Amino acid sequence: MHSVVERELELKLVVSPGQAVPVPARLTYRTDDPYAVHIVFHIGSECPVRWTFARELLVEGVFRTCGHGDVRVWPSKVDGRGVVMMALTSPDGEALLEAPASAVSAWLERTLRVVPPGSEGERLGIDSGLTELLAPTSGRADERWPREPWPSDESTDG
Repeated sequence: MHSVVERELELKLVVSPGQAVPVPARLTYRTDDPYAVHIVFHIGSECPVRWTFARELLVEGVFRTCGHGDVRVWPSKVDGRGVVMMALTSPDGEALLEAPASAVSAWLERTLRVVPPGSEGERLGIDSGLTELLAPTSGRADERWPREPWPSDESTDG
């Protein structure tokens, strides 16, 4: 069974220094995708804008500048309140967003209680899948493989 941790909040799209536009957003974390966080921005169009990136990047970005390339995250202060800044870059454009640090931190804390850091791999079932794949067969040949996987070029006809 998989769990989902969601949080609706209002981010601010920074359009110029000192000027920002409110953007409703939803943060989503799913235990069946334990390394990722998903953010959906509702910008008034038919299709919302969706971003997915590493949960670890957002966790670290609450405390210090991190990331490079398409997603960069860092803590800051705006009018004396803590915010988490997110710079997102895609072929379609760039966006600088600010999120309330307290709301993001509280949501991240909930995700970390559901799937603690370092235990994400257990949720994927990779170890059990590999164990099953590599388990020896019980005395019978595996029908998926011929007895000799590489046929000999040598003829036994003489």
